[in-house]
Amino acid sequence: MVAALQAWYRWGRDRWLFQLRDREPGTVVLTMRRVFILPTRAGLMFAVLLLVMLVGALNYNLGLGFALTFFAGACAVADMYLTASNLAQLQLAPGRAPPVFAGEEARFELHVLNPGRRDRFAVWLGFQQDGAPRYVTDVAAGGASALPLAVRTGERGWLAAPRVRLVTRFPLGLFKAWSYWRPDARVLVYPAPESPPPPLPSSGAASEEGHGTVGLDNFAGIRSYQAGDPLRHLAWRQIARHDPALGGQLVSKHFEGGAVAELCLDFAALPVRMGLEQKLSRMAAWVLEAERRALPYRFRLAQHDYGPALGDAHRASCLRALALFGREGAP
Repeated sequence: MVAALQAWYRWGRDRWLFQLRDREPGTVVLTMRRVFILPTRAGLMFAVLLLVMLVGALNYNLGLGFALTFFAGACAVADMYLTASNLAQLQLAPGRAPPVFAGEEARFELHVLNPGRRDRFAVWLGFQQDGAPRYVTDVAAGGASALPLAVRTGERGWLAAPRVRLVTRFPLGLFKAWSYWRPDARVLVYPAPESPPPPLPSSGAASEEGHGTVGLDNFAGIRSYQAGDPLRHLAWRQIARHDPALGGQLVSKHFEGGAVAELCLDFAALPVRMGLEQKLSRMAAWVLEAERRALPYRFRLAQHDYGPALGDAHRASCLRALALFGREGAP
């Protein structure tokens, strides 16, 4: 009970004091109210030095000492204003976040826009959970900068972008200004493929024409290129032998399927003794292997029944179904 109250107190304090918000869609403007500033260790030492200089000037009644002390103090005040202004009025927007496999680093692309007339220098960005920011950028007046922030993934499914912290100490380093932003972005995490995977399943029914898809392994020869042939089937060695000065010629490898079984990746056909995540990892590995070998395949998982097909769109649909199987947000 005490721990819950302490967590609730910290949550309320952070939301009120540091203006922490939930996910913010669209473009966000860092108003001055969202920028916080404190002196750095160098700034505290500089304040002690100013105090010593002021005491010395008072003791010895030194006019130049007063002038130097007040001039240095004015420089510190100007640095405080410039440091806060280096973040204020910047615009932040989320970018692309391509899918990854569990265990890999997810990269959230974040855009920093500077609509003002003054350049912004040494703006550090990073996820709050990682501690000190690791990425730095300069943004020219009227320009923009894109940074890919990486975070390690764990489980499959949707991974929301963590809270981002922006920090700057420009120009003199006497003060540190920072702000927080929670982008409305998420990345899809696929199951980690099993390594090494077992051979592709060979059981299944033959197609209506009597030709199966696994028969793509049966090389039958070389023929002229026809529109629609996959690029991976081009016979590059034979193409290289043709002299481009004589017109050149594109040729493709020809395969005959024969009466072989259709490649079907069926989740229900996996051994019962395997755990759920193990089954999903094996299915993911088989999808990647079938794509690597250019074998059209049927994919079956619960209500999903895709194919037989091949290509990036088919691969993405199958891996998405595996990533969201049994998770909130699944189609």
